[in-house]
Amino acid sequence: GTAGYQYRGPPRQRMRAAAAKRGLEFVGAARQFRREDFEEFDLIVAMDKSNYRDIARLDPRGEFKDKIKMMCDFCTRHREKEVPDPYYGGPEGFERVLDLLEDACQGLLQSLT
Repeated sequence: GTAGYQYRGPPRQRMRAAAAKRGLEFVGAARQFRREDFEEFDLIVAMDKSNYRDIARLDPRGEFKDKIKMMCDFCTRHREKEVPDPYYGGPEGFERVLDLLEDACQGLLQSLT
């Protein structure tokens, strides 16, 4: 995440429940993106344009701009440009996000091979 209020734990229950229906188990915890992450990681993936801008702001000289990508840029079946925030809608919002992420993750893996 990029916001100072970013939740510092596992995904919330509604997302974990939607993922569990697909046989997925989320492990790990969210944390705020830091400038040092540019040095540590080869690829920085943003879910939406707001996060992309927040990340890019931490790189004012643009020396790491090639590392920052949008998750939906890796989609091969969906046309969305951003992963929407599912937390303000019903269960179908979580399903839609998982559809996008499964597509994008497959495309990301293909791009790495």
